[in-house]
Amino acid sequence: MKQISLIVALLLTLSLSAQSNKNKKEAPAVKQQTVLNTYTNDFPAYVIYNDKGEKVTYSQMVNELLDADIFLFGELHNDPISHWLELSLLKAFHQMKGEKLVVGAEMWETDNQLIMDEMMVLKLVDGKSYTESSKLWSNFTTDYKPILVYAQQNGLPFICTNVPRRYARIVFQKGIEYLDSLSDQAKSYMPPLPIHFDLTQPVYAKMASVFPSDEEFEKKQMESGPSKGAMHGSKPSNLVKAQAIKDATMAYFILKNWSPGKFFYHFNGEFHSANHSSIEYYLKYYNPNVRVKTASIIKKSNVMSFEERDNRANFNIIVQDDMTVTYIANPL
Repeated sequence: MKQISLIVALLLTLSLSAQSNKNKKEAPAVKQQTVLNTYTNDFPAYVIYNDKGEKVTYSQMVNELLDADIFLFGELHNDPISHWLELSLLKAFHQMKGEKLVVGAEMWETDNQLIMDEMMVLKLVDGKSYTESSKLWSNFTTDYKPILVYAQQNGLPFICTNVPRRYARIVFQKGIEYLDSLSDQAKSYMPPLPIHFDLTQPVYAKMASVFPSDEEFEKKQMESGPSKGAMHGSKPSNLVKAQAIKDATMAYFILKNWSPGKFFYHFNGEFHSANHSSIEYYLKYYNPNVRVKTASIIKKSNVMSFEERDNRANFNIIVQDDMTVTYIANPL
């Protein structure tokens, strides 16, 4: 009987040992299953790439941008990711920079600064009076008002930087020399005259390349009469200068409201800061020592793909090209 008991005990021990070894062998499989179940975002709305083509996090981008004096955020005007990030970055910069932060934007023209200050600084004008009296973009309420409200609630300076459109239209229709006939008050809304233009800069040269030269255009005008097309009889170079005066004015008023130690956060159409040109060109023209960093919003069908042509800024934010829009630019 004792012998049978010993045999049963031995068999039981061997069985437990085998089960233990089996569990040890299966342990890696359990661990592997845990790894496979780890959550990853396989359908991102956007991905951020630096100028080396490396994926970076939002936090990495913010930390690197804080080293600049001026940051230009190049938005797509009807893109919701642009406007969400603009507000998110504003909050992050405010947390890090505090009273050293200055905010400005293309969407506000320089002759609106008076009423902006009456609301933001002097507290004389309420929001309703401000919107009734200001030139505001059609998507102001949905896309830009939250940014302005945050700046107002936190006492942040807000600078209107763009040239009044009527003066850009004068340049387009008549020529840059006609700005000399404006009043001193009108001239205060622009950089000091004469405004510097370098139409050989790549962004302006590319813009001009789709049109004939001024000489070719004038010859055609003499032969066939005034044009009824997009140029409306204006010289092609005037169209490019009308674009450039916007960049020059934004750069001038950014610098006018910036001083060493401050951080100026400016948002504008992506075209105005892409490829470190346009506004950045004029910033460096007026102050060669200022440190500028940029971000560009770029739409693509595959946000996980980055090509050389996508490298338009210090940080390139690739957005899904079927992203919903905040308004329809060209409705059917």
